[in-house]
Amino acid sequence: MTILRSEIVEQTIDRRSGTSGRFVKEVVLARGDVPLSMVRKRWADGDGCRATILLVHGFGQNRYTWHLPSRSFVNYLARSGYDVFNLDLRGQGRSRLFGAPRPAKVHEYIEEDIPRALDEVRRTTGRDDIFMVGHSLGGLLTYCSAPLATDLVRGMVSIGSPYLFTKGSDTLAFIGGFIAMLDRLGIDIRNPPLPIRLVGQALNAARFFMESPLYPVKLRGWHAGAIEKEVLAEHLRLAFDLASLQVMVTMFRWKGQAFGGGPATDLDGLSYAERFERCTLPLLVIAGTGDDLAPPASVEPAYIRSRSRDKSYRELPLGHIDLVVGTEAPNMTWRIVERWLSQRADRLQSRARAAGGEDDVP
Repeated sequence: MTILRSEIVEQTIDRRSGTSGRFVKEVVLARGDVPLSMVRKRWADGDGCRATILLVHGFGQNRYTWHLPSRSFVNYLARSGYDVFNLDLRGQGRSRLFGAPRPAKVHEYIEEDIPRALDEVRRTTGRDDIFMVGHSLGGLLTYCSAPLATDLVRGMVSIGSPYLFTKGSDTLAFIGGFIAMLDRLGIDIRNPPLPIRLVGQALNAARFFMESPLYPVKLRGWHAGAIEKEVLAEHLRLAFDLASLQVMVTMFRWKGQAFGGGPATDLDGLSYAERFERCTLPLLVIAGTGDDLAPPASVEPAYIRSRSRDKSYRELPLGHIDLVVGTEAPNMTWRIVERWLSQRADRLQSRARAAGGEDDVP
């Protein structure tokens, strides 16, 4: 991993509450055939590290999912004592600027990007106490990749991640049915770029109409009134990026089924879903009751089907975007995730001390 820039910055945690802090910020690049960029954050005034976190954004987005100038979950976690790595998947954010192409299929995220990111995090920190936190598609990627890296990953958190994609949404189910019809007719769906950032601009311009009773389609990325106008505009401008049509189509082809389709690799003949459900890593699943893109009916099955003995499920009165950066996200989602992480990170440190000394890494 190459550190491109290292600096101490004063940044906002949540402008609404007036909280901020000083952070060590590093822009890092994992070199290879597909370069991957991450931003690493640590609290400059802290001592020690509770655990390491890898953040994975969702479909068509980038690292700004977790970090806005006005509200930053990254900074909140860093101030809480974590070493936080904020990943740009291939084709997104800085990874695209460094030459990483758009994915041709979802499996490239799962079998190449995330394993490389995890390996680079361990190489950089020398630690193997990584917790993965994913939003939307990022949570599904976490489900698929973490069970293959149990030597590094100590727990999974998903936020608004539709394990049974389209379940609970008539609109998404209709789109899935249309794609299925194209498949039956033998119509080839290619892989043009989807300019999600332009969609973000259009959504911001149409916000007033989309939040009115006249809006005919229940398919918003946020819950009306749950996020300030300026914060939503910031998110739509910075976090919305470029996407791959094939990734979206693959998700719809799995509609109503557990994420992952058929056998994933020759490793054990299991699908991603089967491997996740058998995984015993600690699991926290969070759903939003105002989430049109990932209703609780599509999110909760991950919790129900998991065989982990340490699993938790929470529903919050928030929408898809505002689960992470909404007005109440710091008091709800952030606090729940941090408390869950703290309990497990402290447990790991206690076991490490009992096994071999204060400075041992779990």
